[in-house]
Amino acid sequence: MGERLRLFMSVKLENSKLNRPFSKNVLAQAKKIADRYKIVLSHEDGDYIGHGLEMPLVMADGKTAKQCVANTHDALVAAVATMIEHHEPVPAPTLEAKRTEQVNVRLTREEKMLLESSAKRKGFEGISDFLRVAALKAT
Repeated sequence: MGERLRLFMSVKLENSKLNRPFSKNVLAQAKKIADRYKIVLSHEDGDYIGHGLEMPLVMADGKTAKQCVANTHDALVAAVATMIEHHEPVPAPTLEAKRTEQVNVRLTREEKMLLESSAKRKGFEGISDFLRVAALKAT
């Protein structure tokens, strides 16, 4: 698919640097926040596709995982910088957000075992985080 960059805004990436002028202060703030965001990668049609866990609509791709992470990070920085400029609330990094709400899900033993195995395979510590990420990604 070539260089896919689907954002809620249009941003061009050139040599891994943002091709959009932001003030130094705004860019520094945005980088500091985006550095703490989680990037989710998938592999599709020979390309890697990444999106921000905290900002699932901010996506980028790359021929290698490393390139995809860099492109996705740049896209996240641009999205956060734009939000800062427009005085919009910026999502807190996942690990820093307080989770105060709870949802209970009933599963069969087989479903639970399948989810535990999938969660481990994808690098999650447990089913809760795995389900949260999958559910947020689906919405």
